[in-house]
Amino acid sequence: MSTIPYSDDVLDPAESLMQLTDVSKALGVPKSRVEQMLRDRLLIAVKRNRVPGVPEVFLDTSDGTIVKGLPGLLAVLHDGGFEDEEALRWLFAEDESLPGRPVDALHGDLMREVIRRAQAMAF
Repeated sequence: MSTIPYSDDVLDPAESLMQLTDVSKALGVPKSRVEQMLRDRLLIAVKRNRVPGVPEVFLDTSDGTIVKGLPGLLAVLHDGGFEDEEALRWLFAEDESLPGRPVDALHGDLMREVIRRAQAMAF
């Protein structure tokens, strides 16, 4: 079994993280499935204080799912050459033209625009 991939913590310390056991409860899946999601790059975890965690904003806890569009967006970013730390920096950076952060726009009507911008950055 391969190790659980995680990124350096490049996020603002105020950004809320969920430990992997909490992610598994929120999604209603075993912790091993969350670990596989990390290996498959459907999610990104960071290690904060030696504990891996997933940014809470990556989940829609109201319906127990990963935010719609996130796995595809992460694939676009990785295919475009972004490392996990770079993808996290871009996702959590303020963008006045959205407005707000790309990760927050995934929760609203701007999901397609965020993915389009990620695709354009690859070229």
